[in-house]
Amino acid sequence: MAVINENYLLIKSNYIFAEIDQRVEKYQNDNPDADIIRMGIGDVTRPLPQAVIEKFTEAVKEMGEAETFQGYGPYRGYDFLIDEIIKNDFNPLGIELSNEEIFVSDGAKCDTGNIQEIFDVTSTVAVTDPVYPVYVESNVMAGRIGPMGDDGRYDKLVYLPCTEENGFVPEIPKIPVDLIYLCYPNNPTGTVLTKEQLAKWVEYARENNSIILFDAAYEAYIQEDDIPRSIYEIEGAREVAIEFRSFSKNAGFTGTRCAYTVVPQELMGYDSEGNPHSINNLWYRRQTSKFNGVSYPIQVAASAVYSPKGQEEIRESVDYYMKNASIIRKSLKDFGLSIYGGVNSPYIWIKTPEGMDSWQFFDFLLNEAHIVGTPGVGFGPSGEGYLRLTAFNTLENTKKAMDRISKLSL
Repeated sequence: MAVINENYLLIKSNYIFAEIDQRVEKYQNDNPDADIIRMGIGDVTRPLPQAVIEKFTEAVKEMGEAETFQGYGPYRGYDFLIDEIIKNDFNPLGIELSNEEIFVSDGAKCDTGNIQEIFDVTSTVAVTDPVYPVYVESNVMAGRIGPMGDDGRYDKLVYLPCTEENGFVPEIPKIPVDLIYLCYPNNPTGTVLTKEQLAKWVEYARENNSIILFDAAYEAYIQEDDIPRSIYEIEGAREVAIEFRSFSKNAGFTGTRCAYTVVPQELMGYDSEGNPHSINNLWYRRQTSKFNGVSYPIQVAASAVYSPKGQEEIRESVDYYMKNASIIRKSLKDFGLSIYGGVNSPYIWIKTPEGMDSWQFFDFLLNEAHIVGTPGVGFGPSGEGYLRLTAFNTLENTKKAMDRISKLSL
């Protein structure tokens, strides 16, 4: 008899975006003429930069010639890409990294979901609430979290509420925790932490031998000066933090898949007897056993992101999406809704109208305006009473969606 991993049964509902797809599909089948504008999932709409396409095409042609064909690549990634990552993403911030500290992968979602494998199942996990569901569900699957209670909270998970009342800034835990998931600019609220606020987390982690799992997938959208683009801008962070980055949201790689994770050499975990072990070595061991690396053409394409032409095209895309965000913010404010985010992030976090919960507001927008958002409760208990919209649609659809909302009656 094949016995299943019963931890999967502890996840009480579908992955939020799969649930949304099912509801929208049903609505579309029942209303085939409805012009639905999707502003829920964080997928981009602009094509890959031309600089990326050119290098991608060249690399694919190389794979068709015996002299230039590439088989299995280096487990950490090709140095031609890693060199560009360090030189362009970190050196301008005053951060020095070695090539051995960068791990190229097929997505930040994969890495943030897989990283928990190298930590003991008894590790205490803290997450901001609301939170990107992958952080929680991957730990549930591993058996680290336990069952969900009637209040929608998992038994062993430490929740760090981010609410209107605390300005969406999570409070430092009053108890020691082992692993802390932080995502900034935040998904889903679109809010940020200043360097001073982030420094408090680094200090806490250093005092408690905790490890911060820092998701910086949206750093390209930061507009304000005092917002850190990397946790390693904070003194001492190399000893307590892993950082995840992605080419998906800045360069349009959602369908192409390329990202990277930074694991500093100084970062240590401990065995049951208190002996230190290199987290870098453990992650390398995990990757060599379970991952054969990102394809050569994809890594060549990613390296083109850092060319002058690639950087110019990326800035154009970021500006395009942030213009959408500005339009959404202004329109929703004029409509009388309370909104957050959208300044340093492509996400706008909307407080639902009085008398509506998250799914009711989702259904209202779908039925009355044919607009798809993401119910806040899908990101955690503190997300109830909110809904997320993304700025990743086209400018035309963004304007059309806001025009539809402006005509609604609440």
